[in-house]
This record gives sequence, C-alpha cells and structure tokens, in this order.
Amino acid sequence: MSFEASQGHEQTSEKPVLVLYTGGTIGMEKSDKDGGYAPKPDSMVQKLRSLPMCHDENIAKEILTPEEQTEFLVLPMAAKQKPPYIKYKVEQFEDLLDSSNMDHTNWCDIARRIETNYDKFIGFVVLQGTDTMAYTASALSFMCENLGKPVVLTGAQVSIYETRSDGQNNLINSLIIAGSYGIPEVMLCFHGKVFRGNRTIKYDSSSFDAFISPNMPPLVSMDIDIHVDWPAVLQSGKKKFCVHTNLSSKVGILHLFPGIEKDTVKDFLLSMKGVVLLTFGSGNAPSNRADLMTLIREATTSDVLIVNITQCSRGNVSAAYATGVALKDAGVIPGGDMTLEAALCKLSYLLGNDDLSSTERKEMLTRAICGEMTDSEPAASTTN
Repeated sequence: MSFEASQGHEQTSEKPVLVLYTGGTIGMEKSDKDGGYAPKPDSMVQKLRSLPMCHDENIAKEILTPEEQTEFLVLPMAAKQKPPYIKYKVEQFEDLLDSSNMDHTNWCDIARRIETNYDKFIGFVVLQGTDTMAYTASALSFMCENLGKPVVLTGAQVSIYETRSDGQNNLINSLIIAGSYGIPEVMLCFHGKVFRGNRTIKYDSSSFDAFISPNMPPLVSMDIDIHVDWPAVLQSGKKKFCVHTNLSSKVGILHLFPGIEKDTVKDFLLSMKGVVLLTFGSGNAPSNRADLMTLIREATTSDVLIVNITQCSRGNVSAAYATGVALKDAGVIPGGDMTLEAALCKLSYLLGNDDLSSTERKEMLTRAICGEMTDSEPAASTTN
C-alpha cells in the first residue's frame, strides 16, 4: 500500500499530531554524577529540532506561521509520501517517569489529555518507557471508548541522545501512522511493525526488536513500502468518543506452580476483586488439589472475577483436558488468547465500571470488546 491517508481520514494543516512525552529511555541522558540514565526535563523538543530526519526547519518556515514555528515541528517528506506534511507538537509531562514507576493514575492522565485534545489533532503518539508499555497500551484500549483516531505508543531501547538509538525510527514511524493513516485503534509501534496495543508483550529486554504480538499478526509492516492489514483493523465507534478513567486497583495475578500452598492462594484471593489466573498449558490447573479448587469456587461464588489465561507466550485456553474443565466448573472464566497485560487491564476496566452488573462483567470477559482476544466475529472499536 502506498504512503497516503486512508479510510477518509485525511490530514489537514489545522489538525496535526500530538505527541505526549511521559518519559522513558527514549529521552534519557547519562548523568554526569553517577553515570546512570534518567529523563532530562525540557530537552526533548530541542533534540528533535536538531535531528534533520525529525524536523525540517526550511519547510517549517514555509508552512507554519511564526507563532506555530515555536510550538510545532515538521516531519520531512518521506519517499512516496503525498502532501500535506506531518506537523507535530510535543506535550511533555510535568514529571517524566521511568515506565517502571507508572501506574493506573498515569494511564488516566494520558487518556484525559487525549480526550481534551481529541478534536484538535488527527492522531496521537505516546512516548514512554518500554518496560510497561504493553500494560499502558492495553489499558488505553479499554479506556478510550469509541475511538476514531490513531493512538500510537512507542519508545526506545537506546536513548535518542545516543548514536545507535532506535528511538528516531520508532518516533518517525509512529508519526507517519498517526498522521497519515486513519487506523482508529490504540497501537504499539516498534522496530518497523505496528501491533494492536492490547495484543502485545515485551519479550526481549536486550533487542531492538523488543515486542511481539503472539496471537495476532502486526496491523502494519513498515518496510520499504507500508503495508496495512485493513481487514484486521477495528471499525471506528459510531458514538461520541470519551474516556473511562474509573479503574479498579483490586486486581492481581496468581501464577500457579507445582506445589503452590493453599494459604498462599487463600490470602491472595481474599484481597482481590479480580484475578488473572496464569495456568499451565492450555488452561490447566491441578484438579487433584481439592483444597485449591474449593478456594477458587468460594471466591467466584463471592463475585471475585477470575479469568484463566495460559502461562505460555502463545496459544489460548481450552477445555480439552479434565484439569481445565475443573476450573471452568469452579466458576473461572476462560480468557481465550488474551495476554496477561490485556487480561489484567480488562478486569480493572470492568470492575471500575459501576454501570455493569456482575453478570454483564462475566459475559464481557468471554468476548472481545476492543480486539483484545480472538473472536469468531471481530468487535467494533468500542467498549460500550
């Protein structure tokens, strides 16, 4: 597919791309004091202006007003690209964070900024650290209801201030997707591939090719040509865009292992409203442990939502074995091929939605509400 705006979402000079810079490796500099890396406030825009592939000063003077030139940057025209140029504004968060320090309050901050600026920009890019990027992408996919514009998360394994940084290409690719393609999804762009955000996991801490989507091919492959798998793209929601920021923090992950003690499971289940149960293989648990099965059944009877996903990186849960059937009989909900990150964020979203009944929450866990699991019929890009 050629590089051009698609699906009726054409960029105009009045609606540029907003880049939300939250922190992360992409903007970190080495400290003179201890040699460690940390985000440096108020330096990212200055750095981007100095990179010819990230900002064309001459074109900026031609297409931007003097006032806009202080606020926006302009991406140089790429091969096969058609006008108009992509101009973008970087909005830096007050407290730049390593992504390991992010939590649901930061996700809500990102979502609210998208909502506030939704009508002013054609697309959004979120810069953050890679360690928890899959969690943020999954959370935003549920929080952004009736999304009709691209939201692209990206970052870097090596700082943009370093010679061999992957941050420059990741940012440029993300800007291209956000500014020239009307994909109404929360996505994650890394190393020349664009994934559905709630289908990704970080699987390699030492490679530029750090993310995979185990159970779904990339939505976009950015090689010499840009190829979009349009049939796989979610349809834009028809209702008005809004964000849902009431997330439950009473969710957690219980990783089963051979010989796990009863008291460990009991104490954990008593403190949670929603649990992602990481099971063996295709969704199996020790069915010969009557003590564990009793605890799980008591929890689900008390309206604790427990969703079953596999410990394997790829595949889904099924009731092919008696050990998997035992969990289902105990009230555990099969989570299909959801990632851990998606399952956890989905539970947080559902439990935070006070308009839903217990029955509705359980039903929504069994099907895709924003493309987070494989359904026989794809859902629209809405959580309503």
